[in-house]
Amino acid sequence: MKQFHRVLVAGLLGLLVGCAVQPAAKPEPEVLVWPAVPEPARIKWVRSFSRPEDLGISGSFLKRLAALLFGASEDRLVRPMAVAVMGKDIYVADPGAKGVHRFDTASGDYRLLQVADGSLLPSPVGLARCGKDLLISDSSRGQLFAISAGDGAVRAVTVDTKLLQPTGLACDDSTGRVFISDTAAHQVKVFRRAAGGLFLDSVLGQRGAGPGEFNFPTYLWWGNDARLYVSDALNFRIQMFDGDGRVVGQFGRLGDGSGDAARQKGVATDSLGHVYVVDSLFHAFQIFDAKGDFLLGVGNRGGDPGEFWLPTGIFIDQDLIYVADSYNSRIQVFQHMGTTP
Repeated sequence: MKQFHRVLVAGLLGLLVGCAVQPAAKPEPEVLVWPAVPEPARIKWVRSFSRPEDLGISGSFLKRLAALLFGASEDRLVRPMAVAVMGKDIYVADPGAKGVHRFDTASGDYRLLQVADGSLLPSPVGLARCGKDLLISDSSRGQLFAISAGDGAVRAVTVDTKLLQPTGLACDDSTGRVFISDTAAHQVKVFRRAAGGLFLDSVLGQRGAGPGEFNFPTYLWWGNDARLYVSDALNFRIQMFDGDGRVVGQFGRLGDGSGDAARQKGVATDSLGHVYVVDSLFHAFQIFDAKGDFLLGVGNRGGDPGEFWLPTGIFIDQDLIYVADSYNSRIQVFQHMGTTP
């Protein structure tokens, strides 16, 4: 019997090694750039990922052994809504999986993070780097959560003001302020971070279409220019605020042409001051200059590289652009080529 067990284990090891040295070949897509040739390339498609394996994360020996014996687990994106990068870690908020995926590309570890008390995150939709922590908004629970760097524990954050529907998040690390888009309240709430949690400092906006007013605001971004960018969704515009909460600009209008908006979602800026706006109904993201003039559109509806199906969140880390391609169940990564689109 012992000999049989040794033979069985040896056979399983052989299968694992065989699987490791003979991966399924994946055809490399052609180089995709925007705008199309013969114009100079400004944006390049880099990769997409849905599973840990897409990032070279194969899991531990025991996990691979369990997958061989009992079938592979569904460690994959379902309906990604937001993405953020902290060092070598990529985090993806996924209501479809009821948690936040963490892809640790340095150690090769993957985990679906859930609340330490065992409860689920039914609707994690917003992520933001805040110092050494990552903040998460859950719109269904009306709560904020935080992940501390290193331990991966998800803990509830005490907020001294009721939130109706928290969605977008942004942080100004220089002042310790946290901005929360309370979509159902048509406001952006500004909090101070302290040891006990988040404490309300001020409120931006009310429902309306005037400067500084909102109609279902969603995603936020704090730029290197010390401006807060607000995706004012059903006013079909981006509004910009300075550090004192004053409106310093806006752009956007409802339409179906280049530079128009249909159902804008995520917003972000790059190191050159370009503003990137994801539009779900256009199945694309659009790039504007600091004044709001349209520069370039990337994407159309589909499932191939560089195509989207109802994209939502966006995150820019140095020259890499991460877009949550929600209904294609993947994150697509692009690279800015370092020149004006």
